[in-house]
Amino acid sequence: MTTTEQQNNKRIAKNTLLLYFRMLFLMVISLYTSRVVLNALGFEDYGIYNVVGGVVAMFCFLNAAMTTTTQRYLTFELGSGNFEKLKAVFATSICIHLLISFVIVILAETIGLWLLIQKMVVPDERFSAAMWVYQLSILATVFAIMSFPFNAVIVAHEKMSAFAYISILEAVLKLAVAFLLSIATIDKLVFYAVLIVVSHLFIQMIYVAYCFRNFKETKSFSCHEKKLFKEMLSFAGWNLWGNFAGILFGQGLNILLNMFFGPVVNAARAISVQVQIAINNFSSNFQMAINPQITKTYASNKLDEMHRLVCRGCKFTYMLLFMLSLPVFIETPIILKIWLKDFPDYSVVFLRLMLIIMIIDSSARPLMTAAAATGNVKKYQSVIGCLLLVIVPISYVVLRLGGAPWSVFLVHLCICIVAYIVRLFIIKPMIKLPISFFVQQVVVKCMLTTLMGLIIPLCLKRLLIESTLNSVILIAVSFVSSLVTVLFFGLDDHERHFILNKMFKMKREKEI
Repeated sequence: MTTTEQQNNKRIAKNTLLLYFRMLFLMVISLYTSRVVLNALGFEDYGIYNVVGGVVAMFCFLNAAMTTTTQRYLTFELGSGNFEKLKAVFATSICIHLLISFVIVILAETIGLWLLIQKMVVPDERFSAAMWVYQLSILATVFAIMSFPFNAVIVAHEKMSAFAYISILEAVLKLAVAFLLSIATIDKLVFYAVLIVVSHLFIQMIYVAYCFRNFKETKSFSCHEKKLFKEMLSFAGWNLWGNFAGILFGQGLNILLNMFFGPVVNAARAISVQVQIAINNFSSNFQMAINPQITKTYASNKLDEMHRLVCRGCKFTYMLLFMLSLPVFIETPIILKIWLKDFPDYSVVFLRLMLIIMIIDSSARPLMTAAAATGNVKKYQSVIGCLLLVIVPISYVVLRLGGAPWSVFLVHLCICIVAYIVRLFIIKPMIKLPISFFVQQVVVKCMLTTLMGLIIPLCLKRLLIESTLNSVILIAVSFVSSLVTVLFFGLDDHERHFILNKMFKMKREKEI
């Protein structure tokens, strides 16, 4: 392993730890803030704020594709070392985000306003407050959209400490807003919306000030390269198709379950999704740390190093999610019972299937990053998007033939595996990735780790009688079993020594 790769690995490890600290802090603050706001607003006003704000958020899928595009182009130019092109990319991204803001405002003030007035159920006495919330939500969304290019610059430069600290400040501001709300004597719903807008504006000003001070490319706003503008819009367009396909098949399955089995089954799916998202956030932080390195190595034409990064990204994501998911998978009923006390039928089987889908799908994301690094995502997004969309019609046929509710997740799982294989063959010529190398470094090690990690927990589960104490023991044993098998079957010698050395170093520092 080269010195550059060792430095990159240390940077990835440091950034991942910072992002995990950020995520845990934000999770705690968010849960507590939600509780304070709910108590201050009451059920009705809290529901109005979320449903009205949700109308605006519905149009933000347009911006999601552009955020990925901005991230890719900025990171690529940093890797290639072309400062003039880097300035042009940033200026162009500002122009495009302005355009997106304009489009979202138009959509919100026409279609969104029609939905609010004609379709939403809002008590007459609270309609005026709801309109204030709606307009302020549009303003807050515009501020958030215009901060995305600055966020992308920070991530592209791998300044995760700044990204983490500003995010934490944003969470603390929201907590302060919640406390101000609890002592307010005016209309709390409108006051809350105003405070959220002010906090968004304040955070955007901090992002801008930090970027102005640390990154020279952010001082240019002259958007005059039409070719680059069209290129970035085209790239975003294909990403938009991929994002849209994901939204369609996710909502499509939800509608099918409602059509065939009613809202109780939808509730079971919603519970499973919440757990899935919470676990998946851990891998997202690692991928945020490694993605810039994948793009930069491609821009520098270091394909061998890029191949190793992609394989490690896929493998480490799988291993991390396997360690977190195995205890939940083994003891799903008791975990749901502790969390919810009562839960709908099918929640257990739904959650277990969705955990498997999540692990496979999330571990494929570095392949998407590799495709994005090349700038040619048309084939990737069109093929994978179409594969995702066939989940809904196949699931419909299965349900029409008498399939159980969980059968739609089996369909999803099968398509997910097929999509993973297709991704590999699409990526192979794009970055000259040897399939045999990927299978050896990722697929074989992940399968071996899974099989070895399951042996002890499954045997122990068959031997122990059901009780709370035994469930706690099983959860602990499952995590330790997965951790040991990851260390000794999933990692190579260098990766294992690197992690163990870090652990021993942290232990020595703690003792000192």
